[in-house]
Amino acid sequence: MNSETPVRPELGDVVVGVDGSPSARAAALWAAAEADRRGRGLSIVHAADTDRRAYWTDAETLQAVREAGRDLLAETAHAVRDRFPQLAVTKVLSRRDSVSGIHETAGDSGTIVVGSRGLGGFSALMLGSVGLGVAARADGPVIVVRGESERPETGSVTAAVHDATDLDWLLVAAAEAEAHKAALRIVSVWNVLTHVGSVATMLDDLDEIARRRVHEVKALAESVREAYPDLIVGHHVETGTSTPGILIEASARTDLLVMGRGRHPLGVGRSLGRVAHALIHHAHCPVEIVPAAPLVTRDEES
Repeated sequence: MNSETPVRPELGDVVVGVDGSPSARAAALWAAAEADRRGRGLSIVHAADTDRRAYWTDAETLQAVREAGRDLLAETAHAVRDRFPQLAVTKVLSRRDSVSGIHETAGDSGTIVVGSRGLGGFSALMLGSVGLGVAARADGPVIVVRGESERPETGSVTAAVHDATDLDWLLVAAAEAEAHKAALRIVSVWNVLTHVGSVATMLDDLDEIARRRVHEVKALAESVREAYPDLIVGHHVETGTSTPGILIEASARTDLLVMGRGRHPLGVGRSLGRVAHALIHHAHCPVEIVPAAPLVTRDEES
């Protein structure tokens, strides 16, 4: 392999947070299927938050909280093993809060899976500001399980790209497509409204920007094909005035929608943009947010 050949990332273990809600149970079963596809282990985490509760809760109540957590983990693991008897499953009862507990278990290479709604300790994690912060700050990918649980498979994984700098996380989307035995569809939305009144003031300028975007997306697709020669890869640039709207519509025709986590405008810190916010709340399929830094690679493991 020469230095210019894209390095294929290795998908890590899967970590799912559960809290007793129907959404979390559905997320656990989806996470189990994902771990099985990858040939990886699954960790089921329940955050009892007993470290913080200990400041105002008596020992008897804390013990009851722990026992309820253990029962929930056992029930969830049993449901998972019924469907995936060969899957390696680990149960984790965390003493920490929901965000810290699941981050600690996932480490820097695990893929975090959460449901779109929750109860108790994970309610904020699912849709609120804490949940968005988890996706923004996690060291590995975060998948929010959305859509109908019995939704027929489409045989495609969709990656929402912006420009040539997206190749690192796009290769993770390619690895997902390979694991799903699906085609990879690379989509870029060219929103003319983002250029009007700024650097592009004439029609010729807009045409040149559009041509450049098409060229960049084509180059990304070629790089993916180089790394994954057996993968079916399609690409196109969609024109419209609402990037979130177009991607939400696209999510109805794919099994998984993958996008990269945006960088801070000043080059420091981590953030989620408005498109990621919209997809996490409104997509018709699971949404995977991948950090810009590449994951552990096969070359690094060897």
